[in-house]
Amino acid sequence: MRLAIALLALALTACTAGPGSRDRYARLLTPAANPSKVVAAELELARAAQEDGQWSAFRDFSAGDAVLFVPEPVAARDWLQGRADPAAALQWQPHHIWSSCDGSLAVTRGAWQHPDGAQGEFTTVWQRRANGDYRWTLHQRIAQDTPRRAPEFVGTDVAECPARGLAAELREQATQSRPVDGGTYFDQVSGDSSLFLTFVVAPDLSRHWKLMLHRDGRMVDAVAGSVAAPVEE
Repeated sequence: MRLAIALLALALTACTAGPGSRDRYARLLTPAANPSKVVAAELELARAAQEDGQWSAFRDFSAGDAVLFVPEPVAARDWLQGRADPAAALQWQPHHIWSSCDGSLAVTRGAWQHPDGAQGEFTTVWQRRANGDYRWTLHQRIAQDTPRRAPEFVGTDVAECPARGLAAELREQATQSRPVDGGTYFDQVSGDSSLFLTFVVAPDLSRHWKLMLHRDGRMVDAVAGSVAAPVEE
């Protein structure tokens, strides 16, 4: 009974308060970026790969429409279904994270190491579900000769929140700025359109990508790269 009275009082306060108070309540209810939770999800996936098996972990943490590059793009759950785990799993560590303002989409990048001595860079796209958990929607891994230096702290970049009604314009800006023309596009867009990541796979399987964040009313480049038909798996 006391809880019901308290909730009623809070509701009445919100209704009778001025515009500034309503704005404060709205900010409390608006989804927000949570980079630490995304890093935790990446680390949990990496730990599960060691404990449960590499492909089992990727399958368990994947979104229903997740895409994996092997090196051609495949529907992750179909490709992973029934696939035997390797005897020794990859190890990897996130070095940087980019997040949309609303936290609906985030991108992690870092270093991976294979038991046979191979190494390189990975990128994972994380999407927040209705229950607040994150599941990966896209993952790529490319080989590199030089080890990536681990930072002292995981770097973080969070997009600025767009003004109301700006989402469609931001999406148009981003799609008009794809790294190459032609090929197959794999666009990843946050719910508020403050983060846009596109992967373009050319017919020869060369891959090009660009990550953009909302800054000062427009989309600006954050990361871009390309690789020529890698053999990853």
